[in-house]
Amino acid sequence: MPELPEVEVVRRGLADHVVGRRIVEVSVTGLRTARRQPGGATEIEDRLRGRTVTGARRRGKYLWLTLDAGDAAGADCLLVHLGMSGQMLVTGAGAPPVRHLHARAILDDDTELRFVDQRTFGGWTVVPLTEARDGTGVLLPAPAAHIAADPFEDGFDLIATARRIRSRDTEVKRLLLDQTVVAGIGNIYADESLWRAGVHGRRRAGALTLRTVTEILGHARDVMADALAAGGTSFDALYVNVNGASGYFDRSLDVYGRAGEPCGRCGTPVVREDFMNRGSHFCPSCQPAPRRSVRRPTGPRAR
Repeated sequence: MPELPEVEVVRRGLADHVVGRRIVEVSVTGLRTARRQPGGATEIEDRLRGRTVTGARRRGKYLWLTLDAGDAAGADCLLVHLGMSGQMLVTGAGAPPVRHLHARAILDDDTELRFVDQRTFGGWTVVPLTEARDGTGVLLPAPAAHIAADPFEDGFDLIATARRIRSRDTEVKRLLLDQTVVAGIGNIYADESLWRAGVHGRRRAGALTLRTVTEILGHARDVMADALAAGGTSFDALYVNVNGASGYFDRSLDVYGRAGEPCGRCGTPVVREDFMNRGSHFCPSCQPAPRRSVRRPTGPRAR
């Protein structure tokens, strides 16, 4: 699933090629693409036709286009769910159709914004903007109002976020993946930031020092910035920018997807283990696993 750097690459492309353009015509043909819209495809088409795209915004992994009124509470925006394979592509209006094309918007400069989604977990929804629930005053699409700030926002409070993580008695990786705690970090960059910090993802957050948690968050920002500079992480043709080009950060990953390969820091083979229905990758030497606690018996000793 695309994470913050991959979504930011798409956002930048939309800002360059779509912002300022008027939507002349819209066609949504994928039923699942419109499944989150109460009125279905027809409502999306009617609410987008004739509108002008005024901005391309992102918080964490969430992406949206502001329309007409721009950034104002209650104003419409087009919330884009990329899901596992969604692509926002900009082509010439006369470009031939492609497989898995589920929505298209013809713009006033004779270009076409396409939504291509092979696995159909993504979609488009026209929703109002509302204030984020975290009190930052940032305007977000209503379905994303619960999402926390991400490390790239000007208002991101590193120390407050680290303290929030330390206040929870659960695995630190689980909290890095919790988008209501810190937005934008997914499985790839959680593994990479934990490796850089030398911390195993199953360590209890409350047992870590404030300095360690701030270091993990700092590494998360750094590794995502590195990925963004490389155009994101692409493992197959599904992760592309608006022009269809793949990112190359997968070549620079230290542990994710490298099970069995030597750790770049100490040479110990990288290990993969199951975690939250996905895989965690770590170096067992640089990131020693926490000791399993042994529960003492509470009843009378058996004879």
